Amino acid sequence: MAASGVAGGAGAASAAAAQEDTRSSGSFAVQEGNNSTDNGTANNTTAAPDGGGGGGSATVAVGPNGDYVYTPGTETPLYISPGTTVTFEWESDNHNINPTSVPEESDWEGHMPTENTGFTYEYTFETLGTYEYQCDPHVGLGMVGTIEVNESGQAPGGEGGGEVDPEHMGVPIQAHWVGIATILAIMSSLMFTFYVLKYGESAHTSSPGRD
Repeated sequence: MAASGVAGGAGAASAAAAQEDTRSSGSFAVQEGNNSTDNGTANNTTAAPDGGGGGGSATVAVGPNGDYVYTPGTETPLYISPGTTVTFEWESDNHNINPTSVPEESDWEGHMPTENTGFTYEYTFETLGTYEYQCDPHVGLGMVGTIEVNESGQAPGGEGGGEVDPEHMGVPIQAHWVGIATILAIMSSLMFTFYVLKYGESAHTSSPGRD
């Protein structure tokens, strides 16, 4: 009976050890699975793409209303700051963008294939300077454009940038002052006309009974 008890105790110890090994193996399997998941997540993580130059955006219409122009660009240059992304939107057919003069450090190559209405092309201008371009099929009709990249992103005062803001010439003008001045001018004109119509003739007319 003692030997049997010893044997039984040994069997129980063996079973307990086996169960402990099973639990340990199970814990390791779960941990291994977690490591695999973590590794998979890390391997699938990619860096966020750069957000461009951060200089804002602008739009150029290519052939609007069927006219052979870039708007802005042909009649007046487009003024932008470095890092501005310009989107060219085709509004009529058979146009392209062929750069004819760009700053030395710029890699802008335009868009040489001719495209039709609805096509868009964009480029981020980083280098300061003057960019001149043309539409090859319609350059003979005056379809050329200019982009000026400067620090301010605005036209210099009085140098071909379209209308000049009077404030740049030291004349501060606000809209409400213009409106008040206009109203005063109208009222003065009406009062003067009323005075002339009512008193203009009687001031030079002789009173009855006088020579």
